Amino acid sequence: MSLTAREREVLALMAEGRTNVGTARRLWLTHRTVETRVSPILTKLGLANSAEDHRRVPAVLLYLNRP
Repeated sequence: MSLTAREREVLALMAEGRTNVGTARRLWLTHRTVETRVSPILTKLGLANSAEDHRRVPAVLLYLNRP
């Protein structure tokens, strides 16, 4: 998984259960900036966009189970 440092920060906060708004406040970013960071993270993790599945949960599981 080749995430940037900022993407790893966003993913770590997702793993803590933070919303996009909570993540934005923690990192001193706008809500919109966090939204634009999340999509590439999910794509880089190979999590396809689906109307039926929530991709944040598998992303967090991948983060927590990394070597």
